[in-house]
Amino acid sequence: MPFEQLTALALFAFVSTFTPGPNNIMLMTSGANVGFTKTIPHMLGIALGFAIMLLLVGFGLMGLFHSFPIIHQVLKYLSLAYLVYLAIKIATSGKAEEKESYKPMSFLAAASFQWVNPKGWSMALTAISVYSTGSSWVELAIIAAIFTLANLPSVTFWTAAGKQLQHWLTTPLRIKGFNYAMALLLLVSTVPMI
Repeated sequence: MPFEQLTALALFAFVSTFTPGPNNIMLMTSGANVGFTKTIPHMLGIALGFAIMLLLVGFGLMGLFHSFPIIHQVLKYLSLAYLVYLAIKIATSGKAEEKESYKPMSFLAAASFQWVNPKGWSMALTAISVYSTGSSWVELAIIAAIFTLANLPSVTFWTAAGKQLQHWLTTPLRIKGFNYAMALLLLVSTVPMI
């Protein structure tokens, strides 16, 4: 991969992983509700789950979607339904010390979530379409590695931002307001899918 293409890919990966989306909103919510350490499996699940999804998209899922568009439509509506479910879960949760209603995502749940994350699909399809010639598995591995390297500081930042909010989230009213706001942002992130 030429240096210019590598640089452009790294910039795309950095910007797309840091901008708000379902993963980052849920990480900030988790960091605010249960702290940084308990969110680490969720963070790693995003970083590695997205890399695996990106590789599989590069190895042929994109062609499958072109051949059978109904699969893409079904995935789109399942994704939308799951994000609405997650928004409801976030809106109805409270601070973990006060009640055990908020549970951070596990590694496997976060990795699996990438398959129903509309922003993740958009990022993967764009990365493969724009930055891959489709001629080499090494090229796909480089793209996945760059996204993983961009994802790690991103997931750390969003979780730490949530953790910092714990200093402000000291009353049930503030916690409820924060969780409602995060649930609303998660719902807003689904608008491009509609």
